Formats: sequence, structure tokens, C-alpha cells
Amino acid sequence: MKIKAIVFFLLTTLLLSCTNKPGEKSSNDTHRLPILMDMVFNNPGEKATVTKYKDPEFLKETGYNGMVPHWNIQCALTYDTFEKGIIPEGSDEREWILNKQQQLKTKLAQAEKAGMSVYPFTDVLVLPKIILEKYKNELIKNKEKSSSGFDAIHGKLVPDINSPLTQKLIRIQINELFDTFPELDGLVIRFGETYLFDTPYHAGGNPVRSRGEEGIDGHVKLIKILREEVCEKRNKKLFYRTWDFGNFFHTNPEVYLKITDQIKPHKNLFFSIKYTKGDFQRLTSFNPTLGIGKHQYIVEYQCQPEYYGKGSHAAYVFNGMLNGFEEFSQIMKPGQKQGVKDLLNDPKFAGLWTWSRGGGWKGPYITNELWVDVNALTAVAWAKNTKLTETEALKKTALKIGVQQESLDDFIKLVHLSPKGVVRGHCSLIDIPKAGFNVWWMRDQYMSDMSVLNHFFDYVIKNEKTEDVIKEKQEAVEIWKQIEELSGKVKMKEQNDAEYLKVSATYGRIKYEIIEKAFTVVLLGYIGDKTGTYDKKRIHDVIESYDKLWKDWKDLKKNNPLSATLYEPNAFKMSINGVSGDKKNGLGTRIDKYRRFITGNL
Repeated sequence: MKIKAIVFFLLTTLLLSCTNKPGEKSSNDTHRLPILMDMVFNNPGEKATVTKYKDPEFLKETGYNGMVPHWNIQCALTYDTFEKGIIPEGSDEREWILNKQQQLKTKLAQAEKAGMSVYPFTDVLVLPKIILEKYKNELIKNKEKSSSGFDAIHGKLVPDINSPLTQKLIRIQINELFDTFPELDGLVIRFGETYLFDTPYHAGGNPVRSRGEEGIDGHVKLIKILREEVCEKRNKKLFYRTWDFGNFFHTNPEVYLKITDQIKPHKNLFFSIKYTKGDFQRLTSFNPTLGIGKHQYIVEYQCQPEYYGKGSHAAYVFNGMLNGFEEFSQIMKPGQKQGVKDLLNDPKFAGLWTWSRGGGWKGPYITNELWVDVNALTAVAWAKNTKLTETEALKKTALKIGVQQESLDDFIKLVHLSPKGVVRGHCSLIDIPKAGFNVWWMRDQYMSDMSVLNHFFDYVIKNEKTEDVIKEKQEAVEIWKQIEELSGKVKMKEQNDAEYLKVSATYGRIKYEIIEKAFTVVLLGYIGDKTGTYDKKRIHDVIESYDKLWKDWKDLKKNNPLSATLYEPNAFKMSINGVSGDKKNGLGTRIDKYRRFITGNL
């Protein structure tokens, strides 16, 4: 009888430990964050990203308990409950919708089999164009905005939350979502940006369009509807993202509280907040809306940083997100929350949402997820046991991805060097609060002509810090040379990973050498433009080095299939048709300007 009792006890304990839902902790899980979910965000308008992070079995095995698929699930509805036949039988629109339903049912079945909770990334409010066109006089408040140049970001035919019909359609959309896909465990709501490149029969956008009190009231209306429909009626989870294009709700504590204080807390309601006060950029302080208010919240964290290589080279973010970045000594005050570690004693802190892949546009396109894994899996290791230090979590990840024990110290050193090399190369630590460095000069695969850095250049010239900037870029290069040297010492279980490690280190070193030469040419050229006196010999010599580095970079890609695709010396340009390179405002054109001038005047 004793043996039977012991067996029964062990089986019962095992059963209870396996039936915990996201958001709940078992008695043996006291140091695990309740929610740990991941998203792969496909580049809008491009083929879907191929990655293991879309596999629910992999996510479950890794330690995640939720996935946030980028399926445009809000477009897989017929709206027959709104108006029978509004999407006509046999029409191209209806066939597209029904086909999408079947595709998503298959994917949901796979997630259910793996025991993975699903919270689709849902744009509010995107609707069939047929509905928006038919009822636009009732739905759309500011019709002129629907044809503006910001359609690529904000959508078109944008409904207004103050319209009774808009509110009705939100409820109908939620009804049809859960009726059509009863397997769903909840929704993640996006309202700040709406991209329609992959939805040929749908339009819409953020129904909360205004700032000020009207914007606050709009969010309150929207959240109350969603809370009632998702959390109360269906007992499903609702993750309401605070990100808005323009940093309104997302970064202003006063506005955050004015909105959220009007909403009654619910066990299934969570606010989702990026850890940065703005986008996922360096030189950006920790988000002051984290850790305030009365609601549960999760923290968003990008693992393939779109501004810093997108996995083409090392760009370690987790340590900064957890403990704070080195630039915080200049831009934050002592006593302010500076990292996720400062949230651990807050019972409202419910978990992490990693963006393993995506978040930007175009390339660089990677061939290996090594650097994605380092950011994502280290976050997972820590979230599963928040008693771990950052380095302890990183070591667990290193061993998991195949770094050999004897190479562990070299690998950890390499990873920890990368954020130092990134911030000195792409950005600047010189007088951050005063100098006004514009981190947006380069993003995704695009390098602009640096004209957005004119304010920064004016500051350093006036304060006689031109050579300090150039030395800082040279320091970044020296860091990347150390990374390149260390990469040759690291042994890994898989030869393919070891080779990618080395190729990506060389890729990063060449990239930051190009940046160093570009800063030198443009800064010296800018001084010449203002004074009429150019350091011609120096500019000429640096341009020669710049040209050679581009050749080296192209040769690296040509001779190494594992290399990520390269950057291009063109500016980032977005239009209603998508993103492309703008040669006129690109780095190459700026360099060529000085090339022609100097060559003709030597």
C-alpha cells in the first residue's frame, strides 16, 4: 500500500506540474516568470521568414509557454454575422479568406498538439475593404488622412473608435475570431502601426488617432471593449501593446496612468511594453512606464535588432535589457529603474515577450540563427530562473548552442564585447544629453548620407571634439578586431556554427571599419563645407581605404556562403509600395561628393 501511495503521489505531482497554464506558477516554479512568449515578425510584403522559432514543438522544448504568430488572423473572417454575404460567395475575396482560415486551422492544430498557447498578433482595426468602402461615412472620421503619405505606416480607410459602428465591428471581429478559431488562448493587440502589404483585400488602421484627452479617451474606449469581449466573456488573455508611433501612450508615465487607471484590472489583462523609452535603440533610456500603475504587464524584447545587424554579427542586447546599458550613466538618474532586474519585486511584472526574428524591413538576411539564439535563449534561461545572473544565463545558452566547455570564457568575452563595439560604432557616447546624436542614420540594410547627424556634427565641431569622434570610431574597430580574434579560438559542436561565428565576426569588423572611414570623410568634409578649407590629402587617403573595405566586404560575401547579405550605401525609404534604398540620400552619394571634389582639387 505504501508503494502504491508513493506512486500515486508522484503521478499526481507530475500531472499538476504539467497542467500549469501561462500566467500561473507551481510551487516548484517560484523563480520563473509566469509568461514567456515569442514572436517571429515577417518582413511586411516579403516571403515569410523560415525559422525554427515558428515551430511550436521547438518553443515548448525551449521553455516558452506562448507564441505570438504574425498570421494577420484578423483577415481570416467572413463577417457573415455582421451582414450575410457582405463578402460575396465565390468572390476572390471570400476564397482568399476561406483559404487563409484553413491554413491557420492547420497551424493551430500543430500548436495545440505541442501544448503551446497561441496569442496571434492582431491589428486593430483591419477590416475587409468592402465593408470599409460601403460604410466609410459612418466609420471614418478624418477621410483625408486615408490618402496621406503615411498610409504605409498608419494604414488607409482608418476607422474611428468614437463611431458606434466601429465599436460594433470590433465586437463582431472578436466574436468571429473565437468562433472560427476556438483554439485561441487570447490575443495580442497592435494599434500603433498598420502595414497592409500582405492583405490585398483588407484595409484599416489605428482607430485611436488623436493625442491629448481625445486620444486618452479613445484608448479607454478600445481597451474596455476588448477587456469585456476577450477577458470577461471568453476568459481569454488580452495583451494590449502600448507602442504607438509617436511615443504617446508608450513612454509618458502620466499618459500611461491616465489611460490604465480608468481600466479595472483583470486576471487576463496585460499591458505589453517595450523595455526602451522609444524603439529598440541604443542611447534610449529604460522605459519609465514600466513598473507603475495597477495592471499586470509584460516586457517586449527584440532579439534580432533591426538597427544593429539583424543577426549578421554579434549584437548582444540581453545584458543591457536586464541590467542597463553603459550609456545610462549619462542619460538616467541614480535610483531610476534601469533594467528588467529592477522589476523583479513587482508582483505586476508578469513576464517577457521575445521577438526572436523580425521587427524591421529587408535585410541583412542571415543564414544562421546563432546571434538570434544568444539573445533569445539567454532571456529564456533567465526567465525560467530569475535567480541566475546574466552571465550564468549566457553560459547556459552557450553550452546549449554547442560552444565547447574549453571555449566558454572566450565566447562570453566575445559576446560581452559586442554591445561596446556597437554603441561606439553605430552611435556615440560623446556628451549624449547635449550632442544630440541621431541613431536613425542607419537602420536595417541601409546607410544614409548622415545628414541627420548635422546637429551632432555642429556640436562636436563647436566643442573641438572632431578627433574624439574619429577616435571613438577607431576604438569600435579595435573592439571588433578583438571579436574577430576571439572568434577563431571558439570551438563549437557543429562546424557550420563555428564557421558562421568566424565569418560573422569578420563581417562585423569590416562593417564598423567602413563606418569609421565614412564618419571621418563626412565629418572632415562637413567641416570643409562650412569653412571652405578641406583636409584634402587626409580625405583622399580615407576614401581609398573606404573603397578597399567595400571590396573586402563584397569578397567576404562572394567567398563565404554563410555570410549574411550586405548593407547598401543608400538611405532607408518607405512609400505606399514598401521599403527601398534611396541612392540620392545615401552614404555612397555623400562619399562620392567629396571623392569628386577632392580628386579634382589635389
